Amino acid sequence: MHAFTWVEIPVTDFERAKKFYSKIFDFEMPQEQMGKDLMGFFQYDFENGGVGGAIVKGEMYKPGNTGTMAYLDGGADLNIVLNRIEDAGGKVQVPKTQITPEIGFFAIFSDTEGNRVALHSRK
Repeated sequence: MHAFTWVEIPVTDFERAKKFYSKIFDFEMPQEQMGKDLMGFFQYDFENGGVGGAIVKGEMYKPGNTGTMAYLDGGADLNIVLNRIEDAGGKVQVPKTQITPEIGFFAIFSDTEGNRVALHSRK
């Protein structure tokens, strides 16, 4: 059904990253210690098969701006989230850009930890 079932974004300063993602998505990110790793969870519909993810601080997690890139759900119009990024301490790398009329739009930003992350929306 989905190519991916979960995504983890590495962080070094957990509280800074949690504050950043809480601000751009306008929600209070829940967190939990999972063994040696500290995780902050994005909102998703687990009960109905939604794909989710978390920010993670742990020994095996190192932020970076190369390699695999996660695309987060930008909602109905990713500009709502995108417009909060710089005020929250991130940097927009690629503004809202149409992929195709059928697929929608994407944008790319750097978070407070130096990760390259993307947003996607249909409109």
